[in-house]
Amino acid sequence: MQLNLNKPICFFDLETTGVSITSDKIVEISILKVFINGEENLKTWLLNPEMTISPQATAVHGITNEKVSDQPTFKMIAKQIFNFIKDSDLGGFNSNRFDIPILAEEFLRCGIDFDMKNRKSIDVQTIFHKMEQRTLTAAYRFYCGKDLTNAHSAEVDTIATYEVLKSQLEKYSSLKNNTKFLSEFSTRQKFADFAGFISYDSEGNECFSFGKHKGKKVTDVLRDEPGYYGWLLDADFPLYTKKVLTSIKLHNFNKKLN
Repeated sequence: MQLNLNKPICFFDLETTGVSITSDKIVEISILKVFINGEENLKTWLLNPEMTISPQATAVHGITNEKVSDQPTFKMIAKQIFNFIKDSDLGGFNSNRFDIPILAEEFLRCGIDFDMKNRKSIDVQTIFHKMEQRTLTAAYRFYCGKDLTNAHSAEVDTIATYEVLKSQLEKYSSLKNNTKFLSEFSTRQKFADFAGFISYDSEGNECFSFGKHKGKKVTDVLRDEPGYYGWLLDADFPLYTKKVLTSIKLHNFNKKLN
């Protein structure tokens, strides 16, 4: 099975210091770049997060503080990673809700303006859950007929995710072998930001999806309660959410000038 691509796609997996999108950092990243002709290029990096890896995270992926103490930081290789993926769509396992938001935060901390405007994302976990309701290890056994050894190694999980997607396409005739369809099928709900704080209404307007202004248009809230914007910027929200909010505010301001 070869994916029907109109641009390269990078399947990737992260191991991190914990599970917080805003405060935790990457300790291992593995990226499998698949080109239109089916050629594959795999790269894996161990990273020094410059913070303590939680014992709970180490218990999952086995990466200790000592193991990464002499490794490069994300900032040291951020441009290398960005250049590797900049022409590609993205794929992963639970990537829409975890890996992509974490990666975006790391890039933005380094001053690299990462976004998904010109990319599609395929979340293989969502396809799996819609079809079978399982985990990656079970998915690998179910679709590929193999046991996934050394799970929660970023490289092993990355390759397994790619293989699972190809097997899903072979198993389900209802799935179309193109990135646009798979991206839409594997998206649970469309949000303006990665973390899901800003959603869209039926007319495509950005709305807050949390708190006292849940369901209200962002532009209406910023107009009626100007101080809310400053509160959001000072609060512990993801950098990408703040970037999206600022973009909406500036777009609305420019519309008033025209």
